[in-house]
Order: sequence, then C-alpha cells, then structure tokens
Amino acid sequence: MGLKQLALVGLLPFSLAAPFLPRTTPAPATTWNAGATPEFPIHSSCNSTEVIQLRKHLHDMATVANHAIDHILRYGNESTIFTKWFGSAPTAEPIGWYERLVRADRTGFQFRCDDPDHYCGPPGETGYWRGVEVAPEDVNICPLAYTLVPLEALCSRGYTLANWEITSVMVTDLMHRLLHVPSVAELVVEHYANGYTASIELAETNPEETVMNSDSLQYFALEAYAWDIAAPGVGCVGDEDAARAKYEASLASVASTAGPTATATVAATIVSATTTSAPASCHTHADGVVHCE
Repeated sequence: MGLKQLALVGLLPFSLAAPFLPRTTPAPATTWNAGATPEFPIHSSCNSTEVIQLRKHLHDMATVANHAIDHILRYGNESTIFTKWFGSAPTAEPIGWYERLVRADRTGFQFRCDDPDHYCGPPGETGYWRGVEVAPEDVNICPLAYTLVPLEALCSRGYTLANWEITSVMVTDLMHRLLHVPSVAELVVEHYANGYTASIELAETNPEETVMNSDSLQYFALEAYAWDIAAPGVGCVGDEDAARAKYEASLASVASTAGPTATATVAATIVSATTTSAPASCHTHADGVVHCE
C-alpha cells in the first residue's frame, strides 16, 4: 500500500477504521448516597414561625462551623485562638467535629418543639437533648431559645465570650445540643471542662481532651468568628480577669460546702457534677449553674 492509500485510510471515520465492537447497554446510574438526609429534620410539633427561625439559626451555625474549619486550615496551630482553646492538640480532630456538625447524615434525627419531657420551664431551659436511653436522636427546642443572641448581634448588646454563658448565643446553644447527639458526636464529645476559664485551663493541662470537649469546640468557633468576621481584629472577649475571679469564687464555694475531697475532684477534673435537683438530662456546672443537655 502506497503513501497515498495510507493517508486515505487515516481519514476514515473511527467507526469504519476500527474493528467492529458489539454494542452494550450502559449500566444504570446509581446514587451512592441514596437515602441520605442532608438537612436537619424538624418535627411537626414546631409551628411555621419556629421552623423559619430554626432553619435560619441552623444556617448560621453552619456558617460559624465552616469558618472554624477555614480558620484552622489557614492558620493551623499558629493561631493564638486555636492554642488558647486546644493547646498543643493536633488540628485534625476539631475540624472533624465541625465537619460533622455541618455535613453528617441526619437520618433518624429530629428537632421538636412540644417539650415531651417537660424541661422547658418554669424556670425555663432553652432546649435539651432527650438522652441516650429516651430518644438519642431527639433535641427539643424550647420557646426561650428564640430570645438568645442571634449571630448578627454577636459582639453587641453587651455580649462578651468571657462574661456570658457560651450558650447565650443561639448558634452555640445549637452546637451544644448537637454535640450530644450520637449521629453528630458519636458519644465521644463530652463535658471535660465547663465555662470560659475552665476550658482555657484544660487547654493548658490536658490538650488531648480539648478536642473532645463540648465547650472548647463552641468557644473556639465563636471566638474565631467574632475576631475574623463579626468585629474584625477586635472580637469581643470581654473581661477575662472577672471571669477568672468568678470561677475561683465558685471553686471556693464548693470547698466550703462540699469538703476537701469533693473540692479536689472538681478542681482536678472540672467536669460538671450531677445534682438531684436537676432533671435527668440536665447537669450542674462547678459554679452552680444548671442547664440541660
């Protein structure tokens, strides 16, 4: 075959030049995540106004959690905010918990508003996780929750991280509830330390526990957002000395009423103690504040 004939063969369509191949039926497309529930289900006991507000606050929570991830990925443990709350701990684990808050599957979970366990008040809780033995994937939101500081008001209304309860802000109140839910926190995240000062101390003494400490995860996310977004370069930490004085006074109060053994336990572990006066899914902090999970 001459060069001219070879050139003509090269111009033939592939279907003519190539050997005949039998036609096969393509395999049907499969959805790898079929049956997934990407959004948080909301029970019919929540009215339309509650649903609208709850959806908005869940979106805000995702915004704060995603920013926490972005801040860690950008600065790692060179961030003073990171080392403040997590000490020398690796960065991967807190990223994982924030990812689960935002993207874990929600199948079987529900927010509800009918207060099935009657913890909404009086005196009133903002919400509660129903517990492993009752309904581990249920979180009830109480009417008082809608009076909490919304994300757009962060660093206003006199709010400061050090001097207000971390759950005074709706996004971290939601984080707190969800970090008890097995489908989010896998029963790994716990209350190793409660409150501003105790959580900072935990980062100094037991950084390996901070990445599984509910308050540490909440405080970091909120402070990173406050410093980077809400009030850039300023934030709203507040009076840390006053927070420490209040914390130390609470420990002194425990010492005077519970004796040296109980005081040593509280000071060493800084874990919330249960009390017979609190509901089953509620707990009491070292400073005497009771709140529901």
